[in-house]
Amino acid sequence: MPYEWIPNDTGDGAQPLREAHLWPHRSLPKRGFAGFIAGTFVLLLFPLYPAIGSPVLWGLLPFLMGTLALLYWAIQRSYRDGEVLEELRIWPDRILLERHSRHEATQSWEANPHWVEVTLHEKGGPVANYVTLRGAGREVEIGAFLSDDERVDLYNDLSRYLPLRG
Repeated sequence: MPYEWIPNDTGDGAQPLREAHLWPHRSLPKRGFAGFIAGTFVLLLFPLYPAIGSPVLWGLLPFLMGTLALLYWAIQRSYRDGEVLEELRIWPDRILLERHSRHEATQSWEANPHWVEVTLHEKGGPVANYVTLRGAGREVEIGAFLSDDERVDLYNDLSRYLPLRG
C-alpha cells in the first residue's frame, strides 16, 4: 500500500502521536525497468533480422532505436513527475499536512485536530472516494493519487485518529 502510518509511543510532545507518509503507486518498479527496456530492445530487433546485409536495415534502424529512446525518456519522465510525498503529522494540539513535490515548492496546511473534519466525497470530486480535511478556514485534499480502495482505507484511518468525523 503506498502509504504507511508511523506510530509514536514515547508520549514526547515534540514527536507527533501519529505520522503518515503517502506516495503514488508505481506499477513498474525501478528494478524492473532495466529488464523492460532490455526486453523491448530484443523485440525491436526482430524486424531487423531479415534486413541484415541490405540497405533497408539502415532505414529501419533509426526509427526502431528512436522508439526505444523515446520509451526510455517517457518512463524516466514518469518517475520524475511521480516524485510526490505527502506527510501528515498529528499532535494533540495541531495537525500538519505537507506535500513535497519535485517541481513545486512544499505546500503545507496546519490546524487544530479537534476542529478538523475528515470528509469522503464518494462522487463529485476529481476522483472517486476523494478525501479532504477541513479546518482553519481551508479544505485540503489528501492522497488524491491513491487508488479508490486505498482512499477509503485512508479515510477510515483518519476518522479513527481524529476527533471529528465527516
